[in-house]
Amino acid sequence: MEIYLLRHAIAENGRPGLKDSDRALTDQGREKLRRVLKRAKAADVNPSVMLSSPYRRAIETAEIAAESLGYRGKIVQTPALVPNAAPQQVWDEIRNRRDETAILLSSHEPLTSATLALLLANPALLVDMKKAGLARVDCDRFGPEPRATLKWFLTPAIAGD
Repeated sequence: MEIYLLRHAIAENGRPGLKDSDRALTDQGREKLRRVLKRAKAADVNPSVMLSSPYRRAIETAEIAAESLGYRGKIVQTPALVPNAAPQQVWDEIRNRRDETAILLSSHEPLTSATLALLLANPALLVDMKKAGLARVDCDRFGPEPRATLKWFLTPAIAGD
């Protein structure tokens, strides 16, 4: 299975009266995300299922990813992808979908980098997951402990114009 970890793009700052879960993407965030997804499309990223945190900025990120990558399925919202969830919860979501060929997860920090470290069988690994960053790992074993292989990592700066 190809596993794509996508951190949400730049979101508006918090302000009084605005719940953290309701923060929307900024125009700059959308533009940087589209650059990353253009490169992802060129790399034949083709998720068979997409999961998202229920937070607005992650949903908007997943919707742009679906549009950019030609994904026609439903974006499944799961609390396993909220910022303070545990990486093991994400692994359980992945394991429940082990028959999929490719899964894209739209989430937040610190969960995205912690999940990437867990998937690479090194929970202590420090990963700097930039906003709108996208990582691909491949996994063919779905036991209790993940063991995936990092294939590539894409940031908005690397994606360029």
